[in-house]
Amino acid sequence: MSWVERSLDELGFVSRGRSRHRPRDAAHLYGGPHPFIQTGDVKHAGLYLNEYEQTYSDAGLAQSRMWPAGTLCITIAANIAETSILGIDACFPDSVIGFIPDEDKADARFVKYLFDTILRQRCKQFTQGAAQDNLSQGKLLSLKFSVPSVTEQKKIGDVLSAYDNLIENNRRRIQLLEQAARLLYKEWFVHLRFPGHEHVKIKDGVPDGWEKRPLSEIAEITMGQSPKSIYYNQDGNGLPFHQGVTNFGVRFPTHETYCTVQNRIAESGDILFSVRAPVGRINITPDKIIIGRGLAAIRSNCGQQNLLFYALKSHFFKEDMMGGGAIFAAITKKDLYGVELLQPSGQIATMFMEHVIPIDLQISNLQRATEKLAKARDLLLPKLMNGEIPA
Repeated sequence: MSWVERSLDELGFVSRGRSRHRPRDAAHLYGGPHPFIQTGDVKHAGLYLNEYEQTYSDAGLAQSRMWPAGTLCITIAANIAETSILGIDACFPDSVIGFIPDEDKADARFVKYLFDTILRQRCKQFTQGAAQDNLSQGKLLSLKFSVPSVTEQKKIGDVLSAYDNLIENNRRRIQLLEQAARLLYKEWFVHLRFPGHEHVKIKDGVPDGWEKRPLSEIAEITMGQSPKSIYYNQDGNGLPFHQGVTNFGVRFPTHETYCTVQNRIAESGDILFSVRAPVGRINITPDKIIIGRGLAAIRSNCGQQNLLFYALKSHFFKEDMMGGGAIFAAITKKDLYGVELLQPSGQIATMFMEHVIPIDLQISNLQRATEKLAKARDLLLPKLMNGEIPA
């Protein structure tokens, strides 16, 4: 097949979004019907972006900035050249560039995979040594890259997106399974409709035989501490290193940075808890890792790790909020140690664990399947993108 050199604007329409941070826009933010996509949404979305954190509230303003579903979003600030395809009509700021492919010249999926394999690193080279990690639209459009015919692009997109669609299905199944377990926790331990509740006396909001106890009494807590950055690498040397929620997933984090100095350790199965904004975001580490100052690792001291996970999820029901509704930009060691959680009787705790352990095992199995799919896709990806093998 014949591949030709092209720039992004030769394959379709390219333009920057419009920032929501301008003072005159302030009255039009939040609570409206129109999705507002941010750079973090693009980074974590996968192939298609359907979930977002902020919205516009002014219909006229939002409509003037709406990008149609099918637009490829490319970040040019903070996380350089992260990409995702809009699955919905949406707005985004000037830290994101939109690409609408000409149907006769380009397939959005192919261009996204091109960034994943070749263009992202080339884009990052423009920002090396700069005070801020930003990429201009002009520099992005100066890049030339080889592309096959649009028919061949679509074939390659079909092959690779099959993997991504399976990965996305697994992600959604994990979300549904966790939601089921969290609803069960809420029914038993928030609404207090646990098995046999009709025969248990309630005093001061606590069933007889239960008690509220500080986290420090029911769990081992390790507060993170960041080694010097000279010990960090992305070559897999040392242990995986996390100091915030950048690589958090639905339930498990992905590893990007490693560290050769073992300081504060989280063991496999530990709950990772964000102590800096966003406070209270929670994951479980599948591996032994090093944790930095933005995280704490938590492990039940009585073998009730699954119950503890859902208790913390319920208590920190919203990021940056404690159970009582207080808002925190950060949480201190003292604050975390003093978080009070309801401890049920041993019998009820055991019954709950019997319900949720099979759910959590399903989630772990889905995660392992997802990792295998991603590995297979990543092995195939460069071979398809450089024409080494046909689609």
